[in-house]
Amino acid sequence: MAGRYGRPRSFLGMRSLAGQVFLLQVAIVVLLVAASVTALVLQSRAGSEREARNRSVAVAETFANAPGMEAALRSPDPTAVLQPKAEAARKGSGVDFIVVMDLDAVRYTHPLPDRIGKKFVGEVGPALDGRVVTEKVDGTIGPLVQAVVPVFGADGEVVGLVSAGITIKTVSGVTESQFPLLFGTAGGILLLTMGGTALVTRRLKRQTHGLGPTEMTRMYEHHDAVLHAVREGVVIVSGDGRLLLANDEARRLLGLPAEVEGVPVAELGLDPVITTLLTSGRSATDEVHSVGDRLLAVSQRSTDRNGGPPGSVTTLRDTTELQALSGRAAMARGRLKLLYDAGTEIGTTLDVMRTCEELSDFATARFADYSTVDVAEEVLRGEEPTAAGAAIHGLRRTAFSGSRDDTGLSPLGAVIRFLPGTDIGAALLRGEAVLDPDLTTRSGWQEPDPANADHIVECGFHSLIAVPMRARGVVLGVAMFWRARMPDPFEDEDLSVAEELVARAAVSIDNARRYSREHNVAVTLQRSLLPRGLPDQTAIDAAYRYLPAQAGLGGLGGVGGDWFDIIPLPGARVALVVGDVVGHGLHAAATMGRLRTAVHNFSTLDLPPDELLWHLDELVARIDQDEAADGSEGGGVTGATCLYAIYDPATGRCAMARAGHLQPVVVSPDGEAVFADVPGGPPLGLGGLPFETYDVELPPDSRLVLYTDGLVEERHRDIDEGLELLRETLAGHPDRTPEETCEAVLRALVPGRARDDVALLVGRTLRLAPENVADWDVPSDPSAVARVRSDVSRKLAEWELVEEAFTTELILSELVTNSIRYATGPIGVRLIRDRTLICEVSDRSSTSPHLRQAASMDEGGRGLFLVAQLAERWGTRYTDDGGKVIWTEQPLPTDTDGPV
Repeated sequence: MAGRYGRPRSFLGMRSLAGQVFLLQVAIVVLLVAASVTALVLQSRAGSEREARNRSVAVAETFANAPGMEAALRSPDPTAVLQPKAEAARKGSGVDFIVVMDLDAVRYTHPLPDRIGKKFVGEVGPALDGRVVTEKVDGTIGPLVQAVVPVFGADGEVVGLVSAGITIKTVSGVTESQFPLLFGTAGGILLLTMGGTALVTRRLKRQTHGLGPTEMTRMYEHHDAVLHAVREGVVIVSGDGRLLLANDEARRLLGLPAEVEGVPVAELGLDPVITTLLTSGRSATDEVHSVGDRLLAVSQRSTDRNGGPPGSVTTLRDTTELQALSGRAAMARGRLKLLYDAGTEIGTTLDVMRTCEELSDFATARFADYSTVDVAEEVLRGEEPTAAGAAIHGLRRTAFSGSRDDTGLSPLGAVIRFLPGTDIGAALLRGEAVLDPDLTTRSGWQEPDPANADHIVECGFHSLIAVPMRARGVVLGVAMFWRARMPDPFEDEDLSVAEELVARAAVSIDNARRYSREHNVAVTLQRSLLPRGLPDQTAIDAAYRYLPAQAGLGGLGGVGGDWFDIIPLPGARVALVVGDVVGHGLHAAATMGRLRTAVHNFSTLDLPPDELLWHLDELVARIDQDEAADGSEGGGVTGATCLYAIYDPATGRCAMARAGHLQPVVVSPDGEAVFADVPGGPPLGLGGLPFETYDVELPPDSRLVLYTDGLVEERHRDIDEGLELLRETLAGHPDRTPEETCEAVLRALVPGRARDDVALLVGRTLRLAPENVADWDVPSDPSAVARVRSDVSRKLAEWELVEEAFTTELILSELVTNSIRYATGPIGVRLIRDRTLICEVSDRSSTSPHLRQAASMDEGGRGLFLVAQLAERWGTRYTDDGGKVIWTEQPLPTDTDGPV
């Protein structure tokens, strides 16, 4: 057959195509292996010379820098000293010679003793200048590489030269010893590749069914003749969407150019529907598609059946005679596209009002001239909708869309009622849609307001569709579509489209309603758990802002777990707290409440910040374990963060610690804003790492700014950029009040609606006036108690608190006496006149006193009980030096204004 068509016969007498491919592949593999072996041999030779240079330089430099080299060169007989060492080094290093010479290149050492004292053969000029020189020479022992290096004296001058050399044969011997392994590996690769080639040839033989080039040529020519002669378009597309074959008829029907084989179908400029069908590979039978002015019946099958290649074969038949059906096909396709677009444009947010507006706007743009959406009041409030009978009696007009407002249709916000006796009212009660193609017949829609109905008809309204919005078996509201400018009335097919459109919108509205209900509940819960106001204290002038996340913003809508707190502490001190719980919704809000309560409880123990966070971390870990044991999915607290700071207005000291939280900002009185270098700790619940306290003194009128990550982190802004923007906003404004600072920060960092919860707490530090603080050092002597009582009485008289003197003396007498009796080290007494009268007694003992009930015959045990009865509050806190402070608070007289 090959001779018949003038084609050359197959080479080497191989009949099958697979055999010819096998021979060709074997030849290619042999050439590649031979080339690889040659390259490796050449590379080994180059490597041998490089190795000889490196070794000769290394040996020469090592010997030249050996200890005592300079002394040996300056000795009376350098040869006697250096010859044994040079020979030992030569044998140990494997080089062929090590020669030491003077500055005139006269040898002191040589492997052959008869050459000592003779001139060195080679280039030594660069070495005399202090450089290393290497050269390749042909010596008496063969081609070699020698290096000459200088020997430097103590003064940095060259005092001698050292040369080391090695023959290339010596180095290449190591490499050449590996040639058997190299050639063996090459042979193994050759055998392996030939085996792989045999497998590929076997596979090719199965694919070609053992046919030779002649038989395959004949088969191709027959198939080619059939494809070009048949009056039906044939298109073959590969699995990756490329056009493999298109016969003449397919080119004509699809308008394809001559050379399109191998071009992706998506780049052919075909109708999108045909393109999608050809690239999808799905099966199709006589599907009718419009291509240009033709209607094509398209059938498609996969080619990978029975082991064939991936792809599809498509046949096209021209059915232009069915042109009458093209209008209906286009209409159906338009309606499908309308419903598809509705799915992407309606329900983009979890907001009932917005979803109703999207439905109304979409319908007006694509389906009707005017549209209205009326929703039950319960749905707007996020409550569960009632039955259809109650819904149609009180619907609120939520959305209106149309080109004119003076049409007679009820405006936004109006209450819409449908009479059950009318066709529309009865149908809506049954949950059915209503089509009224001719409003001029007054079929009952006009009964609620006949005069207004006349005005609607006069404005050109001629057709109406009313569809109840149903979800989970109840009616949420009614959507109504009107036509005025469009001359064609609504038809039954339009009714089907309207029902599908409203059904999709109803699901989105119900989801938005349920989300709004959960969001409102979460907001209510969270606000009930957050502080209602600022507590009375004189340590700081504080202001705060809390912004909950807005519903429906990018999936982040819903309340989160951010919280803040200002907790008055004994000694006129105050604790500032900011925290964040990962997540949104009811669980995050409830978890926030648990953590805030825990912080309040731990703060009553008057713990330093690091210890308080450690206890809080342990609590969170136990909560996680308990909820994991209960099988609560997603109920853990791991990931919560917290920043806890304690400010003392008497000393101006502020101690801070953080657990996974962002660093606070400290604004100095001159307006400089810096981030406090509070050591970072792990988020709460992880455990394993300690927390550290950062202690700093804050001048009066400093600003301490605490916040959560929602303030600085935003979808389109990196958190580092947000932190820098916060610092720049705070800097340079020392005259701002805390309220003004909060407003400025929110304007700069949260200009719109918050996508995440934002908690911001700003405190301006205050100091207690010196005249409102008095302290004394008390010696550890019982006789000192009387002096303390006397000093305290005078100070209270100075403060015009004479009425409190007796009670205060009793309290201090008991506390100081206990410290003298049971504690060690210095004892301190401090009085603070704040909103209350605060007494503090400090010592170096870490033992905390405890209340006990003394029996009637006991001589002691009643002192602390007496203190608890006389003071409004009392307690103990521990200091950093291992001691403690026992404090009491007494109410001031009502006519006392407190400290100035």
